[in-house]
Amino acid sequence: MNAPASHADPVHVTLDNGLRALAGLGGDLVAHANQIGATLWAPPRLVVAGRLKAGKSTLVNALIGAPVAETAALEATRVVTIYSDGAPSRAEVVALDGARHPVALDSGTPTSPAGLPLPDEQIAYLHRWLPSAAIRDLTFIDTPGLATLTTGNETATRRVLIDGFEQTRTASVDADAAVFLFDSVPRADELAFLRQLPLSPLNTLGVLSRADGFGEGALGRRDPLEHATDHARTLARQLADTVSTVVPISGLMAQTSHTGALVEADARALASLASWGPLDLVDHLESDAPGVIDAATRDRLLDLLGEYGLINGRTVAARGAAALNEWLVAHSGITLLQQVLRTSLGEFASLNRARRVLDRIDALAYSHPARDHIRAIAYGVRSDPSMLRVALLADLQRLLAADPFAAIADDLRTLLNGRTGAQCVGLPLDATLDQVRERARIRLANTQAHALSTATAAEDAAVVDVVRAYSALAATGRLAP
Repeated sequence: MNAPASHADPVHVTLDNGLRALAGLGGDLVAHANQIGATLWAPPRLVVAGRLKAGKSTLVNALIGAPVAETAALEATRVVTIYSDGAPSRAEVVALDGARHPVALDSGTPTSPAGLPLPDEQIAYLHRWLPSAAIRDLTFIDTPGLATLTTGNETATRRVLIDGFEQTRTASVDADAAVFLFDSVPRADELAFLRQLPLSPLNTLGVLSRADGFGEGALGRRDPLEHATDHARTLARQLADTVSTVVPISGLMAQTSHTGALVEADARALASLASWGPLDLVDHLESDAPGVIDAATRDRLLDLLGEYGLINGRTVAARGAAALNEWLVAHSGITLLQQVLRTSLGEFASLNRARRVLDRIDALAYSHPARDHIRAIAYGVRSDPSMLRVALLADLQRLLAADPFAAIADDLRTLLNGRTGAQCVGLPLDATLDQVRERARIRLANTQAHALSTATAAEDAAVVDVVRAYSALAATGRLAP
């Protein structure tokens, strides 16, 4: 149950102390505490989902920094695949019955048809370990596409992400956050799928994929990346009840820049096209007639850069592969996405993981002979001020499932998104302590009055925790010590 000091935030410390107390009861509770502790200190799990050919595997490759997820096949990701930091590099198939089967790696990719020891329909997920700092703090889960050409792939995704939460944990994937890829506008079935995930909008990030081809594309009157950025802002407002924000990204350029695929020969070939006008260049690329570069080089550049990168990166390429790679990083959108993953989404993923640890302790309190002692430990953990944001996130998830239009949902969002006492009560950052405390007292009174007219059990539970939050803010100007 020990963890590196760098991970010892107050929530984890409180939970770890609770697990130590649980282990202190002796007997089989030592093993239970160790098992739950392994979940606590493991990196939160981030699931990447979307329709067929939405660019999920390409994005996973970019985030991991290695070409480990298949991208070329029509339905590249056939089974759910978990990517975890670990050495040596290896892979296992986890069957629906929980049995594990080692998989031989072929050129780093275990998902060729001959590489899996079981038929797809018997596989819960494929677990892939590789040494990568990029997945040290977040475990990535790549999924088959929704609305795929075969119903089996969509069934596989739903089984582990939705139905799997009701199955045994050995045959399911517990996700703490989600990244959902879509094109210009998410379809109704995509939004329905997102709302079935046991996550809140704060744990869910929208990604506007293929931003380099957005709108009229690379040859359009408006730069597609600029257009995609504006559209992402509009979508973020429209989908606020489903996702925390929407980030535009060119997965192809991100993958190329982060996997070491680009070499000096590519930069030289691209630079040789600098004198061509965009329209003449595209005509040349679509022609089989001999030209400045041969067909194989042309196809490689398109596979690495796409039309946008090829047209707009030519002058940069004259400075070499390193400069071109930096340009790809800057224009792909990957930096913003990584920032969101490291900060807000990663934070709410950790809070969700903490909630699931608490749920497992509660489950023991109902089933174990030492239930009274376990309940006392669970109560002590939940009552700790450091756990208040965990409780608020759990309240938001339950409330959105029961009554997404409940007024107190806005209080929950504001409290959770706040980084300062002022933000937690909807005031500007420069608000004084007295102003924060006065606003908290007003909101506390309103919440207590609202407690008389709640409509669901989820709303009742949320009111209790919101009252705790506003009471702390009214007393100290802070949500937690």
